[in-house]
Amino acid sequence: LRASSPPPDLRSAMAAAAARADGQEKVIAAAKHIVSSLATSKNAAEDMIRILSGFDNRLSTINDLFAPSSDRSGGGADVDGDGRDLSVAELRLEAAQKVVLRWDASDSLLWESCPEDAEEYLAAVDCLISLAELSTSTGAGAGAAEDLVGRAEIALQMAMSRLGEEFRHLMVRNAVPLDSNDLCSSIRRLSLSFASDSGDAIEDFESSVDDEHHHHQPTPQQEEGSPEDRSGSSLMDDRNLDLIHPEVVADLKAIADRMIEAKYDREHRHVYCTVRRDILDEHLSILGVDRISIEEVQRIEWRMLDDKMKKWIQAVKIVVRVLLWGERRLCDQILAASEELREECFAETTKGFVMQLLNFGDAIVICQRSSEKLFRILDMYEALADVLPDLHALFAADPKDLICDEADGILKRLGDAVKGTLMEFGNAIQKEPSRKPTQGGEIHPMTRYVMNYVKFLVVYINTLNILLDDGGVCGTDEGCSEGWENKNTDGENFENMTPLGRRMLLIISYLESNLDEKSKVYEDGAMWYIFLMNNILYIVNKVKDSELGRLLGDHWIRRHRSQIRQYATSYLRTSWTKVLSCLKDDGYGSGSSSSISKVALKEKFKNFNMAFEEIYRVQTTWKVPDPQLREELRISISEKVIPAYRSFMGRFGGQLEGGRHGKYIKYTSDDLESHLSDLFEGLPGLTPRKKT
Repeated sequence: LRASSPPPDLRSAMAAAAARADGQEKVIAAAKHIVSSLATSKNAAEDMIRILSGFDNRLSTINDLFAPSSDRSGGGADVDGDGRDLSVAELRLEAAQKVVLRWDASDSLLWESCPEDAEEYLAAVDCLISLAELSTSTGAGAGAAEDLVGRAEIALQMAMSRLGEEFRHLMVRNAVPLDSNDLCSSIRRLSLSFASDSGDAIEDFESSVDDEHHHHQPTPQQEEGSPEDRSGSSLMDDRNLDLIHPEVVADLKAIADRMIEAKYDREHRHVYCTVRRDILDEHLSILGVDRISIEEVQRIEWRMLDDKMKKWIQAVKIVVRVLLWGERRLCDQILAASEELREECFAETTKGFVMQLLNFGDAIVICQRSSEKLFRILDMYEALADVLPDLHALFAADPKDLICDEADGILKRLGDAVKGTLMEFGNAIQKEPSRKPTQGGEIHPMTRYVMNYVKFLVVYINTLNILLDDGGVCGTDEGCSEGWENKNTDGENFENMTPLGRRMLLIISYLESNLDEKSKVYEDGAMWYIFLMNNILYIVNKVKDSELGRLLGDHWIRRHRSQIRQYATSYLRTSWTKVLSCLKDDGYGSGSSSSISKVALKEKFKNFNMAFEEIYRVQTTWKVPDPQLREELRISISEKVIPAYRSFMGRFGGQLEGGRHGKYIKYTSDDLESHLSDLFEGLPGLTPRKKT
């Protein structure tokens, strides 16, 4: 009910305003009636006007209080007649001067007084404007007319100065205070910021490949909405945000109308632009976008620069979608009397403000490229691309297109920075030189870094497909096509893939080649395959569980799963062949009890125990993080070792059981099965437990 019915105070104010308007009309009508009824001559009418305007100056502006006589030539706009019109004009000028001088001597503000004072002052200004435009053609009264017009212009100049100050105070006092809480509310709706991912982190490349125990850090991940949401949605509600309290817009327009009509538009433009520029600069400061030179940007520490880039991304949409459209609407409302002045004021008010914003983007483009900056640069690209149509609409009347040309150029340079950074990222993967083996054949930090990096890149799939679509297999990267031909795509139909899909395939192939080289630092051949299995499976899982799977296709996933199985087979052959060779009968008869046979059997069991215990001691320290792969490897080992051991024990174990020979049979089949379950846990210091 409160929303539909104004409060009592407001109703009273509205009623009072209506009553005042009605009263003014009645006063003017009564004045007309008195003059037309009682004035017997022009002199009498002039005397009556003098008397009435002494009570209310607004009556001096009414030109039709008496009918024009037949001897007037040219009407009221020409004071070169019999002097009677000049006399009326003198009366009107004196009354208007009186009002202007009274307020010129006062320190009070008109629009802080009662509404009648402002109305009286505007009426006096209207009178001065009309007097300053009177014709002063040659004739008997030409000199007096010129003097009158000159005095009107002097009074008008004084009035314009007063109105300029009143306009300034009204604009400043009634600016809507857009504090940080108000802006954050809009920022949340337009946010391009990122929250931490629940999985692995993207770290600094150089530090992550050297650090065995990497630490998780916040990573780029979209906080709200789908990737499509990040391209921007309708913000018409924000475009209608009032930058000036609506109730004073009519007063501001009334002042602007007078200054424009009096041809003081240049002075008005100065006042308008000065006030609005200062307010917009304050808003930009609230948004966290400070003036900063290119040199300062290049010297700034990354964490601080990252924070500034995030604030810039947030500010771009607020500035264009909220503040600039608000400024455009404000210009249209207040400066409706002059289209030319509207465009001049809007351009002069906002250009420096927008250029400050764009200059930061230009500074980022010039900075040294690094993989850690890529996501922020992509965010900047998308934010600017999203508001570019608005900028073109806002500055459509600018004949030089300075703002739009600058924004278009920065957008292109941001896109070039993205493509260049991606190319350098691929080169860095190829050339990453670390040869320090990971403990236990674990997943290499570079693998984690690269796969999480490309996984997050897919969030920008639409933008990257546009930027990378240069007509070639790999875009415009030098040497890319040659490098691609050297990669084993094994049937990958990359020519039919999206531009981003091709780039991801290329980057992952660089990673695989580097991992293959890194596996060779392990002296134990079996660990080569554990290392490769761990890393390739990690890559496959990252692809399968993200949009990368759709980009690379099912064939890629199947091919790499087959590769993991081949590595598992190679591991079994390399690691367990020696153990299994100890369980061959080598032609021993199961029934033989000769001392030669017992010696040979004791040596067989002794060698088996030593080989098994060595593998157990070493491979319990190896780490297979993926539980499914770990269990599959244990099952594969069991399927080879346990049946062979059980068969050998069944044939020859009876010859050594009991007595002094029993010590050579240290383990049962169940013991071995239990011990195999300890493999690949990454737990150093374990020793096999003997049979009970």
